[in-house]
Amino acid sequence: KFSNKLFMDYGLFDFLKLIGSLGVFLFGMKLMSEALQKVAGNKMRQILSAMTSNRVKGVITGILITAIIQSSSATTVMVVSFVNAGLLSLIESIGVIMGANVGTTVTAWLISILGFKISMAEISLPLIGLCLPLLFSGKRSRKSWGELIIGFGLLFIGLEFLKNAMPDLHKNPEIFTFLKEYTDMGYASYILFMLIGTVLTILIQSSSATMALTLVMCANGWISFEIAASMVLGENIGTTVTANLAAVVANTTAKRAALAHFVFNFFGVLWVLAIFPIFLNWIEQLCIFLGIGNPATNASSVPMALSLFHTVFNITNVLILIWFTRFIARIVTKLIPIRETTEDAFSLKHIKIGLLS
Repeated sequence: KFSNKLFMDYGLFDFLKLIGSLGVFLFGMKLMSEALQKVAGNKMRQILSAMTSNRVKGVITGILITAIIQSSSATTVMVVSFVNAGLLSLIESIGVIMGANVGTTVTAWLISILGFKISMAEISLPLIGLCLPLLFSGKRSRKSWGELIIGFGLLFIGLEFLKNAMPDLHKNPEIFTFLKEYTDMGYASYILFMLIGTVLTILIQSSSATMALTLVMCANGWISFEIAASMVLGENIGTTVTANLAAVVANTTAKRAALAHFVFNFFGVLWVLAIFPIFLNWIEQLCIFLGIGNPATNASSVPMALSLFHTVFNITNVLILIWFTRFIARIVTKLIPIRETTEDAFSLKHIKIGLLS
């Protein structure tokens, strides 16, 4: 369905540039997330133990930690580890995981405000230059701060590369016609692009990176606001895979905590899909009210509108499902029955070194 002209205009080299841009973005995110964990490691352990005594505190903890370390996957893997070690109960962990979903929306706001409204790439290189000496510091905390700021810089350089590496629609309208065939099928389109979002997130292992891709596709006019919103829903399901992978070698309770993350996100996506056109219309009205602009008619307001959709969806989902924490716990307990073996003893498996050392 692609024409030969497209292949001539957008070849393998261009495609590799696109993958490379994503690589720089992901590496920046990884560096930033790991450095943040080193900087805030001990504090985070104290916060987790002190603030998970009830559901609401658990949710707030999840939001704070994820907003700080910029990775819901890292938070959920951490929670699975703490459950595995017996530091958190299943009910407490569900609250933190719910909060992690809201906290991860901060990344989308960062990208849409700093990446699309202001060109952060211009400031990124001088910033990296300034922090380079910190990398060679003998003091561990200084080195971590250096890594943190360099990761932050690389994140926005990667985003800038991504924007430039995306095929230009004006030169290649064929891509648009190829996508167009799949965007006008009503609910079938929503479900298809939701699945694309899920698969992309599973492959990239970062909902933030998939979110960045979605924002860039929107900004370039590849996909409409509704289609991008369906991809965001898929990303919410895809992001649960990381914790479930981490829980493969964990004990029964930790496996349940990871599955609870999937159940929570899956339920959320189900109810939003049921009222999708109404929900989108509500977001559009909210965007106009907040002065962002109508995403249906104004392409430049789409990145901000998408971030708003992502945040409102996750907050609403938490407000609804926080009352069903025990019910979710019962579901996952039914789905994963206890296997009493010697291996089921509580131990700190995923956090040996690195993540929280």
